[in-house]
Amino acid sequence: MNEIDHATEAAWTALMTKSRVLLEAVESSLKSAGYPPLAWYDALLELEKAGPDGLRPFELKDRILLPQYGTSRLLDRMVKAGLVDRRNCSEDGRGQNISISEKGKSVRRAMWPIYERVLSERIGAKLKPKDAAQLAKLLSRL
Repeated sequence: MNEIDHATEAAWTALMTKSRVLLEAVESSLKSAGYPPLAWYDALLELEKAGPDGLRPFELKDRILLPQYGTSRLLDRMVKAGLVDRRNCSEDGRGQNISISEKGKSVRRAMWPIYERVLSERIGAKLKPKDAAQLAKLLSRL
């Protein structure tokens, strides 16, 4: 079995720690402002980008990286809140298409400034644009 070098281990630790800290900061800010969790924002954004036809639940699951059961529960809560609509899929009688509602678009737009503020404070204020671009480039190699 190969041992990893200390730099690789340090990179992993920093990546996981900072990722958790940043996600918690976004979640906390959204909650303090009275908005739903970040997963809702991510789902709404993907549905908005998909356009009026929306997405099948499995497509949304792949885009937001939640397990199937998590996506199903998330969609149930979002439908109940009036942020997304479900309709039967014309190509598959057992399937459904999920699309963002007008209320969902409004909520997503209202959530963005809070999300953006955290990103600006926690990343933009600490990294020069050149450094942020380099970080993104390095992470994309993983």
